[in-house]
Amino acid sequence: MSPKVALQYLLPHRLLSRLAYGVARSTNGRFKDWLIALVIRKFGVDMSEAADPEPRNYPHFNAFFTRALREGVRRADADPDTLLMPADGKVSQVGRIESGRIFQAKGQSFTAAELLGDEAMAAPYADGWFANVYLSPRDYHRVHMPWAGTLVETLHVPGRLFTVAPWGVQAIPRLFARNERLVCHFDTDFGPMCSVMVGAMLVSGVETVWNGVEIPAYANAPIRRDWRGKGVTLGRFAEMARFNYGSTVVLLFPRDAVELDPFATETRTRVGERLGRVKRG
Repeated sequence: MSPKVALQYLLPHRLLSRLAYGVARSTNGRFKDWLIALVIRKFGVDMSEAADPEPRNYPHFNAFFTRALREGVRRADADPDTLLMPADGKVSQVGRIESGRIFQAKGQSFTAAELLGDEAMAAPYADGWFANVYLSPRDYHRVHMPWAGTLVETLHVPGRLFTVAPWGVQAIPRLFARNERLVCHFDTDFGPMCSVMVGAMLVSGVETVWNGVEIPAYANAPIRRDWRGKGVTLGRFAEMARFNYGSTVVLLFPRDAVELDPFATETRTRVGERLGRVKRG
């Protein structure tokens, strides 16, 4: 184990993330302007795409990080049967769920039941499809719907906050199934669909459009919320959530309902581009 990986096991994940939460919301003008400028420069953030391209206009770092894009900068694929990419970022892995297992990286995998925190909720995805998309600090941090759906249930699963940077994904076993995460189950016209928002070190929050801030608080036990009959229906390409720092979204689909396209590892993508297709007939 390399020193960098060993350090991931030793660091106080939640303490660091709580500190990041406060720092990201500091309204000290000089400090927040310096921090925003540093991130833009270090990661090559393209502010020309932002609805407000002037960094100094953001009241704090988190407002900058979760910034909206200009109208029309991202569009949904024109084919109505296309499943959409949920976020800007890099495709970590896309493929079939084989023997109940989801591929994380070379030599690394975990079960769908471990990821979802529930054997019964994982059952519809047996031999189905998965997609892992990594959002780096340079990316647009709002997550959108790959397909229209009605929210059924969410499960906040407690866990660690390991980095989800590519080197961590390759080195830390079962990382996505060990990190704190919000599991979102939807009903669609092709059956169930699941979107998992995976937390990470320094991810100072996960927000949803239906319930606001979900993480923090950090959970010590699973928190299940039933949304049946609440009328939370989101259209294809609609915003569903946002990360307050870089992280990963994992999508799950049933076996016979969809077919995902092949992608090379680390393929850059944008929200609204083609992920695959919904099978008809």
